[in-house]
Amino acid sequence: MAEVKGRKSLIIVAIITIVLLMGYSFIKGTYNQLVALDEGVKAAWAQVENQLQRRYDLIPNYVNVVKGYAAHEKEVLVTVTEARARVGQARTVEEKIEANNSLSSALSRLLVVVERYPDLKANQNFMRLQDELAGTENRIATERRRYNEAVQSYNTRIRSFPENILAGLFGFTRAGFFQAPPAATQAPRVNF
Repeated sequence: MAEVKGRKSLIIVAIITIVLLMGYSFIKGTYNQLVALDEGVKAAWAQVENQLQRRYDLIPNYVNVVKGYAAHEKEVLVTVTEARARVGQARTVEEKIEANNSLSSALSRLLVVVERYPDLKANQNFMRLQDELAGTENRIATERRRYNEAVQSYNTRIRSFPENILAGLFGFTRAGFFQAPPAATQAPRVNF
């Protein structure tokens, strides 16, 4: 009789141990996956910032070349310069997104101005800078897409059951998407 009780106790202990190990494995695996996704979002954002910095560095040269040809377009040039300054002052992801959206809008208006100056478009320095800026804009678009894909994966995971319980317990919060400003739906206007 004692032998049967001992076996039952051993089986119960074994079952409890297996359940605890499975629970531990689930929590550990889920936590590690959430950390990996969170780091993926941060890495994707770093790539966006890398390309935004490239654009930020190109703009003064671009503006200076345009200034020589379009001196009376001061308002557009000032807008681009001010938007660039706001990018340099932005600290949080949300501030950086907003500032860069403003800069994109200002650059769109500048490109409309450029279309008015055929001599400028033939200038070699300008052409090289414009190509660099266009390439950078394409890289930014690619990195924004990758960032948003990483955010989508991460946000989906932390909102899915049962991961959402663990995400809440460990302080994982939703990441924000990089969204185009409402003004991006309209073509820029430049008055001459």
